[in-house]
Amino acid sequence: MTERSLNPQIPRYCPERPLPPYAFTGDGFGFPHPRRHPQGHGYRQPEAPARPLDPARWRESADYLFGIDLFNHGYYWEAHELWEGLWVAAGKRGAVSELLKGLIKLAAAGVKVRQGMGEGVRKHAGRAEGHFSRARRLVQSCRFAGFELEELMGFARGIQDRAEDWPRRPGERVAVVFDRGLKPADR
Repeated sequence: MTERSLNPQIPRYCPERPLPPYAFTGDGFGFPHPRRHPQGHGYRQPEAPARPLDPARWRESADYLFGIDLFNHGYYWEAHELWEGLWVAAGKRGAVSELLKGLIKLAAAGVKVRQGMGEGVRKHAGRAEGHFSRARRLVQSCRFAGFELEELMGFARGIQDRAEDWPRRPGERVAVVFDRGLKPADR
């Protein structure tokens, strides 16, 4: 059984995995830590080790795709955690690791928006842009693992440039804060 999107206008890339009941922000608005708190949405759920992402077969990586779903639907902390497992599985070095680290930093920027920390948004988005740039240099290609790297760099730059403008929306269970999402594609 597949779950419908919270916002049907936003596509799902891994619809067989349900989205969590809330997005953790760590800002004290009453949503428990997903893993540490007994009422957390991931409490005592075993974590399977991530399988390394093959950038040529990115559509076959449920973790990678679900991370995109989480990010696009406003679950920035959860996307960060999921991509971090893939980053570790990739050995924390090389083009795949740089791409994943950039995505992790974009997700961290989303958490900082939810926390109302503009400087944190700026810092994480700037670092994301740097990771995407390094990935582009390493692969010597504009396209990698479903993404146009220049587009990701521009997305990160746009977040950085508007760090103070993104809507905080405190207290909401889930909130999409950016004006666009991640859209991987085969081209």
